[in-house]
Amino acid sequence: MRDINQFTVTQAVKNSFKTEPGSRFESLLQGFIDHLHDFTREQNLTQKEWIDILNFLYDCGKISTPERHEFILLSDVLGFSALVDMVNSKGGATEGSNLGPFYLDAAPRKALGADLSDGREGVLVLVKGKVTDTLHNPLPGAIVDTWQADASGTYPIQEQDQGQDKYDLRGVFEADADGRYYYTTVLPKPYTVPYDGPVGKLLRAGNRHAWRAAHLHYIVRAPGMNTITTEVFFENTEYIDNDAVFGVRRSLITKIVPAKPADTEGLELAKTPDAVCNFDFVLAPEG
Repeated sequence: MRDINQFTVTQAVKNSFKTEPGSRFESLLQGFIDHLHDFTREQNLTQKEWIDILNFLYDCGKISTPERHEFILLSDVLGFSALVDMVNSKGGATEGSNLGPFYLDAAPRKALGADLSDGREGVLVLVKGKVTDTLHNPLPGAIVDTWQADASGTYPIQEQDQGQDKYDLRGVFEADADGRYYYTTVLPKPYTVPYDGPVGKLLRAGNRHAWRAAHLHYIVRAPGMNTITTEVFFENTEYIDNDAVFGVRRSLITKIVPAKPADTEGLELAKTPDAVCNFDFVLAPEG
């Protein structure tokens, strides 16, 4: 150990961990150490740059709360979240997309046909579709958990100090016997990712915009199937080609069209929609 130098320290660090040989943890840890040390040597990282990185991470932790996860936001803007989603997308299943920093557990259960807009101004849209497996069999009882921004591009969770309920514009639905889900809500608008913290400083330093294409968030699950976390986007809207967190996939884009009587036939809706969009979710079997 006394003869350690910049070329031998990497192996010394890896040897210091007594991990189970061949385990996934060993592979992840040793790979991370290798890449971190290689990056440091390749960039000739200075001590000031090192402490600046650590202070940046500290600031991310300091601004984070149970309702705002700055590290998820950092992962998003670096394309890390998108890459993990892409690597883990299962053949034939709906592609994954960003969880985002504003997901909340325990969103209220809603009956099919409920309205999430809570009287907010904007286009009232009927969102509907089916949840199926990769063989197109419906998945009755599938759980569709959704959350979104409003028609001004703001999540209610961001305005709790103004009296907004953080669970507004959120709902958990159970698909019917045919695997259908449907509800009405206000059409969301594009918005900027949180720009008042360390990630915002990073974007400004890199001359990058912070705008997200308008979207709806979803987590969809069913027994025996792989859960998907994804987003649904709208055709011909702003930032669809340069979303700040690289969340858009061609397969996740749907159309918004004026609502017609046939669109609501057989659906018990709390409100009459102005527009409609259809999106079917496909889940792959576990394993």
